[in-house]
Order: sequence, then C-alpha cells, then structure tokens
Amino acid sequence: MDNDVSAGSATSIVGRLALGITLLAFGLGYTNVINGVSTADAVSIAHYVGGVALFLVGLLAFRDGDAVSGTAFSAFGALWFTWAVSAGGSASDNAAGLFLVLFALVALSVTLAGGDQLTQGTYGLFFVSLVLLAIAQFAGNDGLSKVGGWFGVAAGAVAWYSATAALAHWPTVLPRRAAGRGVTATS
Repeated sequence: MDNDVSAGSATSIVGRLALGITLLAFGLGYTNVINGVSTADAVSIAHYVGGVALFLVGLLAFRDGDAVSGTAFSAFGALWFTWAVSAGGSASDNAAGLFLVLFALVALSVTLAGGDQLTQGTYGLFFVSLVLLAIAQFAGNDGLSKVGGWFGVAAGAVAWYSATAALAHWPTVLPRRAAGRGVTATS
C-alpha cells in the first residue's frame, strides 16, 4: 500500500465522520455565520451523534485493539453527551470554562499520542478550539467564542476529509521533501 493513502478501519472512519459532523455543528453554532443557528441547535447532534454514537465507536475501537482511537472517541463521546445533557443548565461560566479546559487536556493528550497527520490535525485544532472557548467562558468574551468556533469548524472539516479520504483512498499525508531548492544532503 502506498504510504500516502490511508485505508482506515471501518471503526475509525465512522468515528471520524461522527466527530466531524459534531464539530461542524458545534463550531458553526458558535460562529453565528448561519442566520438563526446557534450552539443550542447543535445539542441533539452532540447528544446522539457526538455522544452516544461516538462513545460506542470508541468501545469498538478498543475491541479492535486501537487504544488511541478508543480513548479519543470514548472520551469525546463523553464530552458531547455531557455537554448536550447539561445544555441550558445553571452551571456558572467558570464551571463551563473548567469543563472545556479539562476536555482540552484530553484533546491535547490524543494529539500527542500520534497517528496520521489528519488525525493529529483534527485533535490539535479541537484542542485550540476548546482552549479558546474556555478562555471566552472565563472572560465572557463573545468574540473569542466565535474564533474558538471557527477552530471547531476547521477541526470538523479535517475530520470529515480524513474519513472521506480513507473511504476513497485519497492522500492523507503531505508530501515530504528532503531539502529545499539548491540544498544538497551529505552523508
């Protein structure tokens, strides 16, 4: 198999799609780029697709022996389920910010765990999104929430492309060059 093309397991593809859909809905809700669509509109997607489905996919990944995907999908499933169930609740801004910081640490852990470039990119962008949203919660800054939402949208788009690329056998890594123009490697 060519190193630039990922086959991906069925479990990881479904997980990436579920995460992508949820991140896109969540991120777009924060950006307010679509008139009348807010984060509250992402609650049912976050609950069922991001929470229940992603958690189950995580358990299947563990069964398949994929600890990184199992950890990521199960933990993010718990994140989305908790976020959806607590939506509209009476948590303080600081409690909501702490929740986001804690899951940002999970996103950082799975980013650093390795994997292909697209998976690390997804988790890395999601980490930045959660950190920005946490700071926005602590500071009550709507502008920073929008920026965090855009990072969530970017993470969702990368996750979606990653799943589609695995299904369609498209490239999933950036080509590497040994050196820049005019530079010669010596031994």
